[in-house]
Amino acid sequence: MSRLLFFLLMPSLGIAAEFSLPAIATRVRVHHPMLKAARLTIEEARGRQLGAGRLANPTLESNFQNESRVSPRTLVFGIDQSFPLTKRLSLEKQLTSQLVTAAELEVRDVERRFIAEARAHAVKILALEKQRALRQQQTDLAHKLSSFAKSRAEKGELSPLDASQAQVDAQRLLLEGRRLESELVSLLGMLKPMLGLAPGESCVISGDLPALVMPGISPWQQRADYQMARTKTQAAQTDAALAKSKRVQDVSAGFFSAQEMQDQANGQRERTGYVGFRISIPLPFWNRNEGEIAEKSATAERHRLEAEALGKQIASEADTARREMQANADLSRETRHKLLPLVLEQTQKLEKAYEDGQVDLLSVLRAREQRLQLESAALDAERDFHLARIRYEAATGAYLP
Repeated sequence: MSRLLFFLLMPSLGIAAEFSLPAIATRVRVHHPMLKAARLTIEEARGRQLGAGRLANPTLESNFQNESRVSPRTLVFGIDQSFPLTKRLSLEKQLTSQLVTAAELEVRDVERRFIAEARAHAVKILALEKQRALRQQQTDLAHKLSSFAKSRAEKGELSPLDASQAQVDAQRLLLEGRRLESELVSLLGMLKPMLGLAPGESCVISGDLPALVMPGISPWQQRADYQMARTKTQAAQTDAALAKSKRVQDVSAGFFSAQEMQDQANGQRERTGYVGFRISIPLPFWNRNEGEIAEKSATAERHRLEAEALGKQIASEADTARREMQANADLSRETRHKLLPLVLEQTQKLEKAYEDGQVDLLSVLRAREQRLQLESAALDAERDFHLARIRYEAATGAYLP
């Protein structure tokens, strides 16, 4: 009970909603407002399926003719039912079933794209947080250097220009951190609607970026939009077969019953009646549905070619994303394991030499700038690796069940 009360009071207490990177997919799938609307397309397709493949309603006919000099009073009742001579009804059922499958795959494809977009925003947010922490660390070092230079300048041991330059560098890093904060606000503003959060609600992405591990190779044929394209191709082929089945229109058959009543000269009435069967067969002389058949056949071929082209595009997307992952992983490892240790060692030596008055401040600032650029580049490579991995998993559909 206390836990339920806690979650109910979260908005009023101003507590931020917290999500980890692995939890983003589930949250988007359940709470994205556009997905809730997209799922109704499945219900629309199922609704169309309910009325497909059924016979037309029978028709009831009634006819009354009053007595005249040459004909008796006649009352006729009849019932007629139309029947297809082809497989039209079964093809209609098959077509609507395929369209339901296509609608389900379309929703899965929308999920795939929304989840990939939300995960990309979350990765960028985590990377920005690490960049902010790096800028904060550099800002603290710059303030220490500025305080040191100022104290030495007051003693006359350093030039006042060095102290001013150190203050400028600290201010520059502070402004850079604020710029990253504005980018973070923008990304959170784009991410919150995808998570089903109101504009006024706070949102926090917790955790850290995963390790740079290459994923296994996934078959791209399972991707939802490719499966949807193939399903639409099959549906178009069924629709073409349905158009061919309409070359012969439905046959109508029925029974009728009539009762006749004739007044006689002697004041009596003679009652007679009859029962009959009738059938109506349309003759396909003038209209063989050639226009619709040609249209549906061309549509089926177009869908087949589009599915084939989409398959090639997906294969290229997956291959490109995997190559980008490998390139960024190599860049990050080379930067962190080879270049950064050398720059850190050189920076420490220059800072020590500056404290001893052996080098000028510009050399120290240049070394720190190089260190910042390398550390920032390593973080960018990690971010780009995970963004490429998201694109790879979205291209292969591997992240969706």
